[in-house]
Amino acid sequence: MADPDWLTRGAGHVWRPYCQMKTALPPLPVMRTEGCRIVLEDGRELIDGIASWWTACHGYNHPHIRQAVEMQLSRAPHVMFGGLAHEPAYRLAERLAALLPGDLDHVFFAESGSVSVEISMKMAVQHWINRGVAGRTRFLAFTGGYHGDTLATMTICDPEEGMHSLFAGVMPAQHVCALPTDTATEAALDHLLAEHRQEIAAMIVEPRVQGAGGMLFHDDEVLRRLRRLADQHDVLLIFDEIFTGFGRTGDLFACVGAGVAPDILTLSKALTGGTLPLSAAIANRRVFEAFWSNEPGAALMHGPTYMANPLACAAANASLDIFETGDWRGQVARIAAGLEAGLAPCRDTRGVVDVRVRGAIGVVEFTEPVEVARLCGRFAEEGVWIRPMGKVVYLTPPFTITDSELGKLTTAVCNVLGS
Repeated sequence: MADPDWLTRGAGHVWRPYCQMKTALPPLPVMRTEGCRIVLEDGRELIDGIASWWTACHGYNHPHIRQAVEMQLSRAPHVMFGGLAHEPAYRLAERLAALLPGDLDHVFFAESGSVSVEISMKMAVQHWINRGVAGRTRFLAFTGGYHGDTLATMTICDPEEGMHSLFAGVMPAQHVCALPTDTATEAALDHLLAEHRQEIAAMIVEPRVQGAGGMLFHDDEVLRRLRRLADQHDVLLIFDEIFTGFGRTGDLFACVGAGVAPDILTLSKALTGGTLPLSAAIANRRVFEAFWSNEPGAALMHGPTYMANPLACAAANASLDIFETGDWRGQVARIAAGLEAGLAPCRDTRGVVDVRVRGAIGVVEFTEPVEVARLCGRFAEEGVWIRPMGKVVYLTPPFTITDSELGKLTTAVCNVLGS
């Protein structure tokens, strides 16, 4: 079947993500989505194994979210947030604050995950400035971490990861060290903080799972160590839950399951159930009170044009309704069991060094980087949409996936990797 006219006519004008466009294969043209399936223009249906980069946690076109967005569309699709307020955003902020641990009560909305991380960095630095503490402008991040593609977030990604190596030196370098997974690495982090605490504004980590850096897992004791060291050395602690938030690891938020409250938390991805762009940087009372002042200059001077977009906030509220009333915990547990059983044969595949599962995340890791484009094509031939990255082939399906659909995903992974 020939490519649709819209694809042929627009191909020379669209700059695609994460590929060398001169040599890349053409993208697969999508006609519609439904449930856990992507329907292509040629009529083929692909089971989505990665929930559109981890966003579509309830599947596509969920009727409750669609109805909420349609209702809001008829009222006010957008209105600026500077000097105006609307019910969807204020209700969403109240609900998020009630769900998060500690006193993470102050929600700043944006559109994308990378921007929410940048805002959290800006909050951390200005928190110290407003308190009259000079020089605390750098950050401490961790090997294996990934926090976005914008300029500041690139500086807190693992510098050895490679994707952002071209930009070394464009922005100030940050401190990057190993996660405190044992006594030795905890001592090394303790030493680094003692030596550089006067310049470090905050530490930032993806709790439980470092996502785009390789789907690397760590246990909750790591987070407890980070909290103790942050308090001991008086640095802020930021949790980037853009990937792990909203049930992916088995708890609604990783920080809730771990019993560790950060000073700032970032959310995006599944916040709207994969329907509309929305993110949030959520601060605790300590951080917020540094900005609460009679001095105009102490305000956080930041305001994305589409921040707190009413349509997106309506979608997010509807997604929270589903989490409140649905059996998402049972769904995640069922998916975890299916991934454990279905991916187990990959342990015998040549080049595989690890197969691991946490919540609704299944990972097959190789010794060397995989051929992403070739594997994507082979997976599509098997009737599934899976896009590997780096050294891993991973599955992060929608929570609504059926057992038969999940079985087709894991079988496809085993068949393709074993061929």
